[in-house]
Amino acid sequence: MSTAPEGATPGFLVWRLSMKWRVAVDRAVAPLGLTHAQYSLVASLYGMQRSGLRPSQRHLADHTGLEALYVSKLARALESAGLVERTRDPRDPRAVQLALTDEGREVTRQAIKVVHGLLQQLLEPLGGLDSERTRKLSRDLAILLDTPLDPASEHEKEQS
Repeated sequence: MSTAPEGATPGFLVWRLSMKWRVAVDRAVAPLGLTHAQYSLVASLYGMQRSGLRPSQRHLADHTGLEALYVSKLARALESAGLVERTRDPRDPRAVQLALTDEGREVTRQAIKVVHGLLQQLLEPLGGLDSERTRKLSRDLAILLDTPLDPASEHEKEQS
């Protein structure tokens, strides 16, 4: 039986699911000393570094959808915890590049495992992480994420 109210709008359901996911990830990564937002940052940084990138805070903000100021705050906290290194970009002295430390890579690998298990559990009703239903859901969510809601963004796209 669903806990969603009858006639709930897709917006309400997306919001409720995102809140459920945030809380679940917060609880799951707390033993590793991370919050959901910090996990989003280090996991994204981990993937980028594996691809040979050393992203700036701005690049990471764009990638995660977090505000640049918030990424800066998170990065400083992760640096204090010994998980992230922040250095000036030699090509742009205004930009700060981020990299995981050895300890940061280890904590991130553990967190990714924990969150992957949580994702498997969440997606079980759709047949699991590798099911066709989950792949379709992922495609549909990507379409929605690519849909601009801000009229200024739409105008900027037209000008490009």
